[in-house]
Amino acid sequence: MELQPYLFFRGNCEEALDFYKRIFGGEVTQLSRFKDAPPDPEHPRSPADDQRIMHATFTSPDFSFMASDAQPGKEYGEGPISLSIGLSDVKVAQRLFDGLAQGGNVEMPLSDMFWGAKFGMLTDKFGIDWMVNCQLEGASVN
Repeated sequence: MELQPYLFFRGNCEEALDFYKRIFGGEVTQLSRFKDAPPDPEHPRSPADDQRIMHATFTSPDFSFMASDAQPGKEYGEGPISLSIGLSDVKVAQRLFDGLAQGGNVEMPLSDMFWGAKFGMLTDKFGIDWMVNCQLEGASVN
């Protein structure tokens, strides 16, 4: 069994995937657009939606996720979900945190925590919540 995040975007999935490729060094291994799906007379789509991403898979050396542009007209509310990245290299943690923060909102800067880690939280420019936790060498986890 595998639990895999599925991220929905408001028409900017392709831009988000390009952003994450730069941050995480991954690649889009599968991509389908709405125009690739057969016509559905019960749910007609506008030609303007043809280039939107129906489904994509992003794969990096350390993790993967799936993504899509939200169905036209469907609204996704803010949910109680954050993607948490666990690391052991402070330089990598800082690089990822700074990259994800570009154009986003830092809720808690990456800083030393009582559990022996550097930790920070942010919402990236696409509305995805991230937590970055870098366990410091020699620190014990309480």
